Amino acid sequence: MKDSELQFDRNCHVLYSKPCKKEILAKIALHYPEARREAVWEQVQRQYAAFLSDWRTDLGGAKNFHNGAGGTYDCIAILSYYVVCKAVTSFREIEEMEEALILPSFRRLKFVDCNKPFFRRLLHRAFTSAKARCDEWHDYEMAVAPYEKDKPIYYEFTACPVAEFAIQHGLTDIMAALCNVDYASMELIHARLIRTTTCANGYKCDFTICGDRDPYLKDHPEYRDENGYRRNT
Repeated sequence: MKDSELQFDRNCHVLYSKPCKKEILAKIALHYPEARREAVWEQVQRQYAAFLSDWRTDLGGAKNFHNGAGGTYDCIAILSYYVVCKAVTSFREIEEMEEALILPSFRRLKFVDCNKPFFRRLLHRAFTSAKARCDEWHDYEMAVAPYEKDKPIYYEFTACPVAEFAIQHGLTDIMAALCNVDYASMELIHARLIRTTTCANGYKCDFTICGDRDPYLKDHPEYRDENGYRRNT
């Protein structure tokens, strides 16, 4: 089925990104014989349209920066793939798909070293700017703590559309595979994320971020919980 034939309200929703489509098609090719691939992909497409049929309509469409590659709608597309192909896919595969969409932009920032005050300050400014854009759409409800020299950066989300979607559709079992990319992205800029909970398994998604050589890390070792979430004590 052509993407243009999918039936959903394009005035308020967007199509999954081209990189996301490429990722899903590549995974389908891994698991299904050539003769079945087109039919499986059409199932994923139809599931995506079905998910959008009763989904919130206030997320800004193409105007919202959260709706690009790896963002809210790509997560819905990946969850569509998960629903259709649950029998053949895996937790790590879903994790890899989100990483493939999010991490390239962080790899281009290999010159960033968040152990250095200059880059920590820039990172805090980036989060403050992101909060202003979140406030415009009220999709991800975000709060950023004031910058404090020589202390980790802190911000949190108290609302996340992807978590909301997963809860609504009974898909919280796989949400860790999407949330864990936050850890991987920070590692690419010589930073570490310290997190205790997310909007999918708690009341907020907390981000404490420091350099990867910061002594603060010693008191907050990382582990994976029983649901696959990367977390810290």
